[in-house]
Amino acid sequence: MKIFLKPGKEEALLRFHPWVFSGAIRSADGPVEDGDVVEVYADGGQLLGVGHANAAGSIAVRMLAFAARSIDLDFWREKLRSAYRLRQQAVLSPRTSCYRLVHGEADGLPGLIVDVYGATAVLQAHSTGMYLARHELAQALRSELAPSVAAVYDKSAATLPASMEAEDGYLWGEPQQPVVLENGLKLAVDVERGQKTGLFLDQRDSRSLAERYSAGRQVLNLFCYTGGFSAYALRGGAAHVCSVDTSADAVAHATANVALNFGEQAPHQAIVANSFDFLNDLTEKRYDMVILDPPAFAKHRGAAGHALQAYQKLNALALKKVPSGAIIFTFSCSQVVTREQFCGAVFAAALESRRSVRILHRLTQPADHPISIYHPEGEYLKGLALYVE
Repeated sequence: MKIFLKPGKEEALLRFHPWVFSGAIRSADGPVEDGDVVEVYADGGQLLGVGHANAAGSIAVRMLAFAARSIDLDFWREKLRSAYRLRQQAVLSPRTSCYRLVHGEADGLPGLIVDVYGATAVLQAHSTGMYLARHELAQALRSELAPSVAAVYDKSAATLPASMEAEDGYLWGEPQQPVVLENGLKLAVDVERGQKTGLFLDQRDSRSLAERYSAGRQVLNLFCYTGGFSAYALRGGAAHVCSVDTSADAVAHATANVALNFGEQAPHQAIVANSFDFLNDLTEKRYDMVILDPPAFAKHRGAAGHALQAYQKLNALALKKVPSGAIIFTFSCSQVVTREQFCGAVFAAALESRRSVRILHRLTQPADHPISIYHPEGEYLKGLALYVE
């Protein structure tokens, strides 16, 4: 199937940006189905590459190659081999057995996430084209990563339109409940019922940095999910850690991960509560280290304004509730909120709190969540480490 662009609309693809927007398309040489592999041509007839057609949203084609190329098992194997080579250099070690193998556009596979937890690879398709290719992808994963990977779990049901009627399940191998290592800490992973693919792997570097500041501190980990920051803080010598999440399952998981590393008597408390309410209700400035790692407050551009208000409110609350000398780690994982906008919301929060605030570190996603230089939209995780007086 061939798709032809309007005059001048090829410029983005000539700069290797992997998205073709619907407004750039002039015509097609026949009916295009969601998920079809299509060839994209400039108005003058120049082949620009091949990609997956996408019926939903404004992105009409996600490019897989910027040249003539068959999208077959050899293609998937080549892409996975390249992605794995990077992770071997950047992440994998005897102390770390969980990592992101495929990070969408950054690895030349837009619409695909693959996270590896020990011997289990979790595949998550964010486009119909990738979902239709899931069996070939599982075959390629088996070919490239076996025997270190012994199972591939498809977890795409929540990331695809309901009309796809996708069902999660194992594409290869037997069900497992892995316990993985991250920088030497043990973390239990529920790949079937956990959020996203099981863990939030993108905070590995920030968790390690937080560990360095934790000694002797009273640590409050809000939106704690599975307790990654809590475990790192305890290993860093925190006097006490309080983990808070609105999900009872998340709090139970955080408690289990702390016990897995430090036993049942660790100085750790886990509370099921709304993080905003918990902060607001604090009556004493007890916590001198606070982690603010909320879920995305904005899923689309129309919600960005409300998200920025939420980030300002959350950070202002935290800044008002901490003692002098406190450290705050604060994050946004909303892709539609830029780094500049997030920093602006934190600035406004600092102004509102009338505290003296210094930036110690500007934080982002780790090397197994790389950003293509041609696709800056791939930088979704923004963070700041703040010193408050």
